[in-house]
Amino acid sequence: MPRKFRVEITPSAERDVRSIQAFIARDKKKAAAPWVREFTRQVRSLESMPLRYEVIPEAPDLGVEYRHIIFGNYRTIYRVQENRVIILRVIHAARLLDQALFQNLPPP
Repeated sequence: MPRKFRVEITPSAERDVRSIQAFIARDKKKAAAPWVREFTRQVRSLESMPLRYEVIPEAPDLGVEYRHIIFGNYRTIYRVQENRVIILRVIHAARLLDQALFQNLPPP
């Protein structure tokens, strides 16, 4: 039986999702809800095999083994810590990552 991980979404990631949903809804109202449903499905899939997604290229600079799911134009940044998967941020894929994005988040 595969190991189960508990998936937690930080308040920052929740705000990111709400902001993205609002942004999508401005141009395509009907596209916003399906985007959120797919985001939710992908996050739930991390309950099993969260290490299947790659370590982000910026990880050496940040000093933490963050991973990401790329979905459309967005990246869901997370880390695996023991039996937990912590969703940290959801950002536009073209956005550069820096340490400021991870302020006020649970420490690794």
